[in-house]
Amino acid sequence: MTPSYAGPDARPDPGPGRRLGVDFGEVRIGVALSDPSGVLATPLVTLHRDRSSGADLDALVALVTEHEVVEVVVGLPRTLAGRHGPAAQAATDYARTLAKRLGHRVPVRLTDERLTTVSVTRVLAERGVRGRKQRAVIDQAAAVEILQGWLEARRAAR
Repeated sequence: MTPSYAGPDARPDPGPGRRLGVDFGEVRIGVALSDPSGVLATPLVTLHRDRSSGADLDALVALVTEHEVVEVVVGLPRTLAGRHGPAAQAATDYARTLAKRLGHRVPVRLTDERLTTVSVTRVLAERGVRGRKQRAVIDQAAAVEILQGWLEARRAAR
């Protein structure tokens, strides 16, 4: 997984600090957080998508402030052929809206996340986590996968 698309914010790397990973979904938003050195991503929370009031966006803004996040990474679900389908457009729109809510003070990036949820689902099933238990953690695990891939690609690019 490489940071192949800068997203709605093409500002340069903000330097050291925590990153927030976001697995955007129509029903749930998985969130992961990196350590301050940007080496390890860990699950943080799953938010319920709220199209009417935007409470999920407000919660993300609060998490950015609470954890002193310097950059947000949103998964971009491209098609297997690498194209932008409806899901990628929805994730892009969400990232733009989040950037506006943050007042553009923290860069919001998009990164390719093809098959992230599929691979996480498979790993959880192999570990015996199924059904409701799986749904409770899958979005956070996908956010960890997205953020960890971003962090590793960033280190490799240096």
